[in-house]
Amino acid sequence: MNDFDAAKFAKKLKKQIKKQTKGRDIQVKTGSGFYFLGFIGSAVYYISTAADFWAGVVGILKAIIWPAFWAYAALKGLNA
Repeated sequence: MNDFDAAKFAKKLKKQIKKQTKGRDIQVKTGSGFYFLGFIGSAVYYISTAADFWAGVVGILKAIIWPAFWAYAALKGLNA
């Protein structure tokens, strides 16, 4: 029976990836457009529900980190 050699496998995998991507430009697409739309939507929501000026400022700060709230709620829902 063959023993699995992780280092040898990783080296072989890197070699294959390098061979397949030779001469190609690899572009990484990010979700920045999705994040921006989410920021705008959450900022509008938090500002529209703000009772005073400082609640609006906190709303803007919440809008910046809205993915953290979303991920927390999703993981909390999985645990329940």
